[in-house]
Amino acid sequence: MKTSKISQAAILLWVISIAVFAWFFINGSTTAGSDGRTAIVLQPTERDLVLSEMRGLLVATQGIVEAASKGDIPQAGKAAGKAGMAAAADVNPALMAKLPLKFKQLGMSVHRDMDEIARVAGEGEISADEILKMTANTLNKCIACHATWQLKAAD
Repeated sequence: MKTSKISQAAILLWVISIAVFAWFFINGSTTAGSDGRTAIVLQPTERDLVLSEMRGLLVATQGIVEAASKGDIPQAGKAAGKAGMAAAADVNPALMAKLPLKFKQLGMSVHRDMDEIARVAGEGEISADEILKMTANTLNKCIACHATWQLKAAD
């Protein structure tokens, strides 16, 4: 009888732990932002890392636009390739747990878009206009993200 109650308590604790993990995985570490957006609360070093990754995406985007404006499709592909999924591969799991699911999904879709731009540019059968259209679609995701979230350093 005692073993049964201990087993039930262990299962209950396991279920609660899974539920808490799922809640954090979906919602992340967030609070109401000062400007109507949702603030993602991160340690200063984590915030710096995310902002650095965003700057890398911006640099890649500028490289794509500049190369495409010159008709240099291979160079546009190289610029995009620098911001693909490989650029997001080494993110700390503790940091990922703090990011809301929708933020993670949007961010990963931008990295996948960069990989796709690099792929089609590498194949060489795409025009500069099509590269620019793909880049514009990706920038719409950046705009949506920045309109929804802000990064706040934990006190």
